[in-house]
Amino acid sequence: MTVAEETRAAVRERPFLYDALRAGVVNYAAAAATLDVDADPDAVATALRRFANDLSGDGSSPDGDDAEGVAAGDSDAGGDARVRMVRGIGAVDAAARDGSDAEGDDADPVLAVGGTEYAADAGDATAVVAVGDVGPRALERVLGRLRTAGVDADAAGVTPSGLAVVVGRRAGADALRAVEAAMDG
Repeated sequence: MTVAEETRAAVRERPFLYDALRAGVVNYAAAAATLDVDADPDAVATALRRFANDLSGDGSSPDGDDAEGVAAGDSDAGGDARVRMVRGIGAVDAAARDGSDAEGDDADPVLAVGGTEYAADAGDATAVVAVGDVGPRALERVLGRLRTAGVDADAAGVTPSGLAVVVGRRAGADALRAVEAAMDG
């Protein structure tokens, strides 16, 4: 593997560095020193500089990444998404809910992963739901915004037509603002 290939592989293990290279805000020598590439640091810095140029130059790098970081056909702009907040969310056991005939237990879950569902009127958490043109990259942006806002997500999930994040009751308003900001850009 060449120094350039090793450097690109090391960058892909660090999404924050990939994003910084795309944005053009990297000190190449400092970044090279942090990567575990068995080569001269100056050569690694040069490889980083060339990778950054590929990412920001004509829109695509030689290995299929595009300058916006979005794969072909992955429309996660989020500009057409409607965002709403749902209070009173809680975790419910999907298997127990499926077997129950109790009234009120048949509400559609806001989020379901594995055997756990998050449904309305089942707890004191808050869900922020975005419906529309979303996808995995939109969820990535949402989770990044939540992280920088200091909001811990209890659960999160995404489909091509919607995403949901579950947060503590008191974090609902901050989460709503973070999701709206992520959907806007």
